[in-house]
Amino acid sequence: MGKPTGFLEFTRELPVDKAPLERINNWDEFHLHLPEENLRNQGARCMDCGTPFCHTGELISGMASGCPVNNLIPEWNDLIYRGLWQEALDRLHKTNNFPEFTGRVCPAPCEGSCVLGINNPPVTIKNIECSIIDHGWDQGWVKPQPPEKRTGKKIAIVGSGPAGLSAAAQLNKAGHSVTVYEKDDRPGGLLMYGIPNMKLDKEKVVLRRVKLLEEEGVKFVCNSTIGKDIPAETLVNDNDAVILAIGAGKPRDLPIEGRSLKGINFAMDFLTANTKAVLSDNPEEFISAKGKDVVIIGGGDTGTDCVGTSIRHGCNSVTQLEIMPQPPEIRAKNNPWPEYPKIYRLDYGQEEAAAKFGNDPRVYTTTATKFEGDSEGNVIAVHTVEVEWARDEQGRFTPNPIKGTEKRLPAQLVLLAMGFLGPEQLLLEQMGLEKDNRSNIKAEYGEYATSIPNVFAAGDCRRGQSLVVWAFNEGRGVAKECDRFLMGYTDLP
Repeated sequence: MGKPTGFLEFTRELPVDKAPLERINNWDEFHLHLPEENLRNQGARCMDCGTPFCHTGELISGMASGCPVNNLIPEWNDLIYRGLWQEALDRLHKTNNFPEFTGRVCPAPCEGSCVLGINNPPVTIKNIECSIIDHGWDQGWVKPQPPEKRTGKKIAIVGSGPAGLSAAAQLNKAGHSVTVYEKDDRPGGLLMYGIPNMKLDKEKVVLRRVKLLEEEGVKFVCNSTIGKDIPAETLVNDNDAVILAIGAGKPRDLPIEGRSLKGINFAMDFLTANTKAVLSDNPEEFISAKGKDVVIIGGGDTGTDCVGTSIRHGCNSVTQLEIMPQPPEIRAKNNPWPEYPKIYRLDYGQEEAAAKFGNDPRVYTTTATKFEGDSEGNVIAVHTVEVEWARDEQGRFTPNPIKGTEKRLPAQLVLLAMGFLGPEQLLLEQMGLEKDNRSNIKAEYGEYATSIPNVFAAGDCRRGQSLVVWAFNEGRGVAKECDRFLMGYTDLP
């Protein structure tokens, strides 16, 4: 421990982001880095806590507590305090194939379980992680490292999202020949089209890492839907192993009156088309929020991304409906450390909405009851009602409408951001894969083997909708088990 008293001497400090009213004029990333001296002070705040919880990655009360990829956080915090950047980068890469992704989009369960966070603001783990990897790229330390020899084994990975990419990186490192199939026109899956450019730059960050993987020997085949463009049977027969990492792309719908009206879209369709337009020299047609009153139904990260995107389009107003109550400012008694803290946060989209329109766009304990349309079939309003949560006869908490709280919100664009129900089913049915009771691919965690002998599954298509960092965990895990299946043993971490 370089500075045992650091947590007593230095307060938590984060770099100041670009101002909301400035950054909404473009699609550039807006997070900045601290000067090196300030960052070293933040590393010094990491306590000599004896039993660090930050890198445990346990599930407590159904939520991640600590880092699911088991980052060696105390070690690289200490190395940053000492100014040993390259050594810190080496430690970071031991457990995390893509720290430039997690350092930008992970919700940082590590900070929620930081021991210092029991009675002080926690260590700025996420910001330090991002600073380490960005510095490493800037210094030219992140270089292709192709394997010295090949095993002769061929592996097909279906899906180039977080799970697929991490599995590809690990299996290529083991010397196998890896081909990744992606249905979209660019690799990256959720990282490419599920997260807006201002949150995760596609050219400078995502495709930079994809290019490095290609230089290491990973092959990417885009615009290729398995089961349609390439028969699933052919993929299984032509490879020694197949890994399915197709995500959980089936969105949750809201089948209320007026759902068929024009102008009501799934959030991921809205975000995907927008990113394709941002990346294209000749922008394709996309769903524009310009000049419209936008209502977003759903209060998670995807909803926040819809808020930020709508504002950049130039929307007239934006409202975000959240059926759950507003979280408390500090941990509730039933949400103790080291659980992930369910507290009120003003994320970037809400911060931008508050700067532009004067208030947080979220409306809590409220649900939509029907969509209203005009004579031409376009949505013009969302009818809502407030709800009260109470236990039903089976003891489950359920939302009950409160009479007299009905409202009508003008809306020419409605975005459904209510999560996902599982993977698209066509490929699973074609392959005859066994599924669990939630329509996910049935494969035990830690084993990842499906009902077909040489086919594995990992990520959201196996566990259901989850955090990006859990997908990286599963990608590394399935790589180990696939390697063991092919070779009889594995040396992969």
